[in-house]
Amino acid sequence: MVKLKIDNFDVEVEAGTSILDAARKVQIDIPTLCKHPDVDPSAGCGMCIVKVGGRIMRSCCTPVAEGMEIITNDGELQEIRKTVLELVLSNHPNDCLKCIRSGQCELQEMAMQMGVDRDEIRKILVQKEKDESTEAIVLEPSKCIVCGRCVDICQNQQNVWALSYLNRGFATKITGANDAKLANTPCIKCGQCAAHCPTGAITEYDDTQKVWNMLKDKDLVTVVQIAPAVRVALGEEFGYDFGENLTGKIYAALRRIGFAKVFDTNFGADLTIIEEATEFVKRFGKKDNLPMFTSCCPAWVDYMEKYYPENLPNLSSCKSPHQMVGAVAKTYYAQKTGIDAEKIRVVSVMPCTAKKWETHRHETMRSSGYQDVDVVITTRELAKMIRQAGINFRALQDEAADDPLGEYSGAGTIFGVTGGVMTAALRTAYFYITGKELGKLNFEAIEGLKGIKAAEIDINGTKVRIAVVNGVGNVEEVMTAINEAKANGEELPYHFVEVMACPGGCIAGGGQPKVMMHNLPKPWGINDEIRRLRSKGLNDEDEEAVNRLSHHNESIKRLYTEFLGKAGEGKAHELLHTKYRQRDLYK
Repeated sequence: MVKLKIDNFDVEVEAGTSILDAARKVQIDIPTLCKHPDVDPSAGCGMCIVKVGGRIMRSCCTPVAEGMEIITNDGELQEIRKTVLELVLSNHPNDCLKCIRSGQCELQEMAMQMGVDRDEIRKILVQKEKDESTEAIVLEPSKCIVCGRCVDICQNQQNVWALSYLNRGFATKITGANDAKLANTPCIKCGQCAAHCPTGAITEYDDTQKVWNMLKDKDLVTVVQIAPAVRVALGEEFGYDFGENLTGKIYAALRRIGFAKVFDTNFGADLTIIEEATEFVKRFGKKDNLPMFTSCCPAWVDYMEKYYPENLPNLSSCKSPHQMVGAVAKTYYAQKTGIDAEKIRVVSVMPCTAKKWETHRHETMRSSGYQDVDVVITTRELAKMIRQAGINFRALQDEAADDPLGEYSGAGTIFGVTGGVMTAALRTAYFYITGKELGKLNFEAIEGLKGIKAAEIDINGTKVRIAVVNGVGNVEEVMTAINEAKANGEELPYHFVEVMACPGGCIAGGGQPKVMMHNLPKPWGINDEIRRLRSKGLNDEDEEAVNRLSHHNESIKRLYTEFLGKAGEGKAHELLHTKYRQRDLYK
């Protein structure tokens, strides 16, 4: 432990702690623009300067030392910070009124906090081309402040390497690798760059107007579904605590926006488990194409197609839950209601930007005869639509989802958390193998935010080795172990592997709220504490559910009896499964 003084406060912290983090322990908020808990300090922006023994130092990258006396704020420091901020703003457009991040922009907030008048700053703007090529992630380099967060996240956390910097000085810009359009890079559309960007330089592709146009067209029947993670994050946009589960209010808001029916992607998660558990049991019994990887995360699927195409046979052929709901809505639901499937439009509210790209995949994402899911909007976009509709979200009363695609189990809910898909699948796989229910329904070894979580499960005397990969940046280690075992003719380290591209799972997806909570230390946005609270919101719902098993969902049972037939075969396979292909890293 190290003892020091910060603004005359006595502080004791662990050796190696940065001055910035030590200050936060005594509720002193040193301003930053580049630092984020998910990335290593770059000392890039210069806003976090402090005085140590009269010397000016950057607090984000300076470790504490015994006996240090630190000043975090005085007239000289304020003047330097203001000058730094003015330099940043001199190369930043004044278009806050039309920026998607207005009101949730760290640069905008910093300018207000520091009392900087942007109209008085001489502009040295360098125009840079906007990149909307992926139709999932939008790069607007003119709004970039060169903080480095996105590049660090993409390269070092996610191990994707789709983003880089080009040029120097005022001409510096964020761009796709090799200065290519983002669609022509290894980008997997996970949106972690957008989740960590402090400004509007990287955002989701806005599809809200498409949805309003569908709702306005009286000849269409526009239905909607919400993903598991949306229910424990949307409330943050309206002042609720992190992780508060507001499912009933969200259903009510969606009806007031004008959707004809409100379904739930949790239903699709239960459906996915029936298909995925069936697939795993068959593969495990035949020792065929093991280990089997989960396929519900489109960013992970894209990563696999680009980086490990030789392992594509190991990927489950199951579609993601919202794509299953789309396919069933335009077939089963259309048949039951007598609605012409051509007139049905399916909107998915997702925590994920990669889901936008997924809807356009050609590989059987049109199994209904039409595009199964027409539009994906993020949690942030739904919040925007609720405000546009003039809905007082906090005043809404809870409502229920609509049949026949609204019932779900606790297993469907935990799909949004790292380890949740594996847990849900094993509950049902155990039943399919043994004919008995699993006694303890949770697996502590695969819970939490560790990058790679592994366990061995006993299923009626048979050992099943599982792994959960939390964030694609951890995939390489697992894939290396698997491929080396195959090459050497050794026993596989795992039989079943779950992968979620975003650390924490869907609860921390690239489309989740980036809320500036003024009672929290900066920077605003995602961090591990928020990941834990959102995860708890979903896990608590599972614990409290009357039914925690996908195979006991009565609506799912009726779907198979009335329409799909046998799981994994015939119509079920045709509608609910997909195919994969190798994709080039650079096009």
